[in-house]
Amino acid sequence: HVSVGIIGTGVVGGDLFKQLDSTKANLIKSNKLDVKIVALTFKRDGQSYMLLSKDGITLADYQAALKDKTKGEPSDLDKFSAFVKSASGNPVLFDCTASEPVSAKYETWLRSGLNVVTPNKKVGSGPLDRYKKTKKAAADAGTDWNYEATVGAGLPIINVLRNDLLDTGDKVRKIEGIFSGTLSYIFNTFKPGVPFSSVVADAKAKGFTEPDPRDDLSGTDVARKVVILARECGLDLELSQVPVDSLVPPALQSWKPAPGENVGDAFVEQMKAFDAEKAKLIQSALDNGEVLRYVGVVDVEKKEARVTLARYPKTRTVCGGHGADNICAMSTARYQPQPLVIQGPGAGAAVTAAGIYADFLRLARRF
Repeated sequence: HVSVGIIGTGVVGGDLFKQLDSTKANLIKSNKLDVKIVALTFKRDGQSYMLLSKDGITLADYQAALKDKTKGEPSDLDKFSAFVKSASGNPVLFDCTASEPVSAKYETWLRSGLNVVTPNKKVGSGPLDRYKKTKKAAADAGTDWNYEATVGAGLPIINVLRNDLLDTGDKVRKIEGIFSGTLSYIFNTFKPGVPFSSVVADAKAKGFTEPDPRDDLSGTDVARKVVILARECGLDLELSQVPVDSLVPPALQSWKPAPGENVGDAFVEQMKAFDAEKAKLIQSALDNGEVLRYVGVVDVEKKEARVTLARYPKTRTVCGGHGADNICAMSTARYQPQPLVIQGPGAGAAVTAAGIYADFLRLARRF
């Protein structure tokens, strides 16, 4: 019996709940796993509430609570986590938020006997001291902190890196990749004659960008993923040590829209003033038979990492993506001169939720 608590039932957490709910019978049949969702948090009228039930919470229960104000109680993470732990000898918390206050509790939860599965990058890429304490808490308590979905959504990047390469004695020399679905789409679409601002507008219209496109264009999210991979490889890197080529012009980094304006639409309008300089970059690359790509690099041998907009020959591995693909190329002592390549959709609720689910199953099968 496995007791599960889901913190954050928004886009990704909601999809995870549906996937868990729809496969419960199959888990019992094929894996001998009786998984019960005994706790979850949800938003109603802008406020955070939680449902707790040792009998298990169904999709119907959750949907009813979204509308019925008599259902649930105000969220209390300490009460929530204690409840999940009391519900079985195999408790698992899913953190499907991007919240700092939630991730700040990982060390305490892991040390208390709770397992944590998450796509939240805050601890994995945050202060190195906290990262090491969180790792040690899990090791000391014999619990698991699984975070496969922090890099590449549902793509099995971290598990391949850790289990198939590092744990078998391979030496990773370099990791190079496209780690943003948004920026992958933008540079797979950006061509001479097409204004950069209109490519950003197109990505926004397709739902690839954050409400404020600067959150994607700044490169910070890619830097977080690069730090997570670097630490897996044994590099003691802080996020602040990773140089990042921001695609947001300096003049727009602290810019604010006028009251009442949609920040995304207003930002795209402001970007039009910088289309000419981006046009020069793409034309220059094309004139040399190259393409522009926004790439994260971990150079293990040099003990450094970077996030950069660079020109590459079209034949380079990181240039082989389509649409919003993520690509991760790992050059190792065994995988050379050709790297081991993992490629596929690196964004989207369904694939991210499936990545979290698969990460959970790797843990649950050991119970």
